[in-house]
Amino acid sequence: MEITFTHTDIAAAAAAFFKAFQNRRYWAFDAPMGAGKTTFINALCREVLHIKDVSSSPTFSIINEYESEACGKIIHMDWYRLKDEEEAIQAGVEDALYAGALCLIEWPEKAAGLLPDETLYLHIDIVDEHTRKITAE
Repeated sequence: MEITFTHTDIAAAAAAFFKAFQNRRYWAFDAPMGAGKTTFINALCREVLHIKDVSSSPTFSIINEYESEACGKIIHMDWYRLKDEEEAIQAGVEDALYAGALCLIEWPEKAAGLLPDETLYLHIDIVDEHTRKITAE
């Protein structure tokens, strides 16, 4: 699945991906810095899953948890600051992954060995200043 979107239609793109992959519990977002990983995840959480208290990326806290009436517990993780899998385990990432929640993960390559085999990989490409393309693998 592949969708090209701008900031004005990001909610529709997020809704389409959730409809297609709502049965997947692990979503790993791969993209360069500034491509819109956090923006896409926030649109998914706010506009599709109706979470009102979505904060920015958990870059410093590493893990943010939310509750959604649509799908229950959601765990948003940003692994950017992690050095390796050992540090990820010490930060509680492994426990979060197996908490039965929908897990939305930024910078998954930092601890890729911890991700379950059934992880959905999403790649965001920068098309131009205002346009992005997201592809599911």
